[in-house]
Amino acid sequence: MDTDQRIDLLRRQLGYSFKDPSLLRRALTHVSYDRHKHGDHNEVLEFLGDAVLDLAVSDLLMQYNPDKSEGDLSRMRAALVNSIVLAEKAGEIDLGALLLLGKGEERSDGRNKPSILAGAFEAILGAVYRDGGYEAARGVVERFFLLEVTGKQLGQQDYKTRLQEISQMLFHAPPSYRIIAEAGPDHEKMFVTEITVGGKVLGKGEGKSKKISEQEAAKLALLKLQEQQ
Repeated sequence: MDTDQRIDLLRRQLGYSFKDPSLLRRALTHVSYDRHKHGDHNEVLEFLGDAVLDLAVSDLLMQYNPDKSEGDLSRMRAALVNSIVLAEKAGEIDLGALLLLGKGEERSDGRNKPSILAGAFEAILGAVYRDGGYEAARGVVERFFLLEVTGKQLGQQDYKTRLQEISQMLFHAPPSYRIIAEAGPDHEKMFVTEITVGGKVLGKGEGKSKKISEQEAAKLALLKLQEQQ
């Protein structure tokens, strides 16, 4: 697939056609691409897209979850608006293949770096906002986050499966689980699982079965990875 075909596919995936195509090119241009052309990269659009995303996700969460409290909505938003999730969304549309990168980032596998992918996704939203206004940008956000904001996926996850996907994306290796303790009689036994991701121990999970303790460990590791990213 050539570049023009990829751009056309991206427009269809976004559900939006740019009136000013230069905005899309700018959104896809990383700061490393040409450091002599100030303002032609996507950093400012990323800044704008971050604000647009925050507002649009808040707007959609309130629309689809009218009975939720402010605290619940804040937690739901935090679970969605972070670099790990945004990098996943960028990966779903193969955004990395379209990025304009400098030679250094090309050599260091920049097309697959979560921070670059997340930034490009936000820059796309910023570009849509500049080109078509808030409603257009909100429509793109709804297109990508509908299942999550309606509660059909949010909070109903298999933490081990999700961590496996994220660990592969960030470290190109699966997480490691190790039972480090068992306590109690057979009918009330408790298990403690230690989890290692990317070569680092990220915590311990406890549960009445090995499976539950692994899920708790994976949940903790996901939270820590979100904070780090």
